Amino acid sequence: MMSMRFPLQLLAAVVLSTALQAADKNPNVLFIAIDDQNDWIGYLGGHPMAKTPHIDRLARRGTAFTNAHCQAPLCNPSRTSLMTGMRPSTTGIYGLSPWFRTVPELKDLVTLPQYLKQHGGYTTYSTGKIFHGRYGRQKADKEFDKLGPGASGAPYPPSKLIGSTPFGNHKLMDWGVFPHKDQDKGDWKVASWAVDQLDAKPQEPFFMSVGFFLPHVPCYATQKWFDLYPDDDSVLPKILRGGRDDTPRFSWYMHWYLPEVRHKWLEESNQWRNLVRSYLACTSFVDSQVGRVLTALKRNEFDDNTVIVLWSDHGWHIGEKAITGKNTLWDDGTRVPLVFAGPGVKPGQVCAQPAELLDIYPTLTELLKLPENKKLEGHSLMPQLRNAQAERKWPAITTHNHDNHGVRSEHWRFIQYADGSQELYDMRKDPNEWANLAKDPKYGKVIDRHKKFLPEINLKPAPGSKNRILLYDNGNVNWQGDDIASDAPIPGLD
Repeated sequence: MMSMRFPLQLLAAVVLSTALQAADKNPNVLFIAIDDQNDWIGYLGGHPMAKTPHIDRLARRGTAFTNAHCQAPLCNPSRTSLMTGMRPSTTGIYGLSPWFRTVPELKDLVTLPQYLKQHGGYTTYSTGKIFHGRYGRQKADKEFDKLGPGASGAPYPPSKLIGSTPFGNHKLMDWGVFPHKDQDKGDWKVASWAVDQLDAKPQEPFFMSVGFFLPHVPCYATQKWFDLYPDDDSVLPKILRGGRDDTPRFSWYMHWYLPEVRHKWLEESNQWRNLVRSYLACTSFVDSQVGRVLTALKRNEFDDNTVIVLWSDHGWHIGEKAITGKNTLWDDGTRVPLVFAGPGVKPGQVCAQPAELLDIYPTLTELLKLPENKKLEGHSLMPQLRNAQAERKWPAITTHNHDNHGVRSEHWRFIQYADGSQELYDMRKDPNEWANLAKDPKYGKVIDRHKKFLPEINLKPAPGSKNRILLYDNGNVNWQGDDIASDAPIPGLD
């Protein structure tokens, strides 16, 4: 009898031990990034026709932030900030270059995946675009353990679909529909690699980052995605003619001379509707790829023990404020989707409190019960993940180039440029930011209250900074190495 009881006791002990280990196991992290994705997402309501069923389902499953904003309206500084937990004004990373590891003072910063590996034993995976471009993907880089395909907007048509554009006829300035297969698209391959890793049952805990390229330009989609959106003017966003008449001239310096075409050219070339439909079509296509990854996560029974974070690096204008593209401090340039779901996150919540991408790093360390990284400049969103109504003491701060900052609170948008000029919008009454209140004396206290949150550290651009660098010094404005006269005509407008 004793010889029979012992194996049973041993088996029970093994089962109990396994159960305890599973209970103590850190949750996995699925980290989903979408490039240049503005608030044209179903749950955000940025465009009434946007169809993103998979992201919307994820939002309902967790806590969805409706007032989340990027740290910089440009890929490299935004992603650097999120992954390092440091503000652009603290690092001096404002342009598309440099890679922060090449800056001596920054080279040893511990990024989010590194921190999870060091303190939580995470195996880290990455595919697509997480850092900007190929940053973090070179042989010498140690950002991730395993790398999948990089980001790509391919396949491309034999020649540009929309023909020549101003400002150098940049190859990225293209969009539309042409015969190709969804399965050939770069984002399909990114999703497929992530699916394959999940199907292979990776060792837990894992951190899997999946970065989609679209709807970044060139934004091409197959016909079925275009068919989701009407080919008439009902698809166009609302704009205000003359909507920049009360904004400072300095606001134009922020995006002075760029590959992105102005709204004037879109209308004159009959391309506005085509671009809007292309962007929406690509958004819906990426949503379908998000769905493929989420399905694989559930199919492989990782669903219940995986924290999912979905975000975009910045917004994108498509005619609003007379421009196309990013590089602004208005909501169209800064507002992004941000969703948390999984263990420790209350489901079915919508949070209107201001949030920053900078908050993702400290939120994950607390959610995963890892040691606090006291060097981070963001603030954990855990109070809001437990109760969406919990008040935030901090607004969201967006910075574009040296000493230009936007402060977004729950009800206000305040902007201060390097020359001291300002903008102020009441976002409850004026969500499109059409009426600048900054010069009205009765709003002086509102401005003072928001100015208190402007960054105390404002470094000049880091060594090697280039591509979309704006400098201001004693009344002199310089854009990418060229001085701008105070009476110079605005490119693409005057």
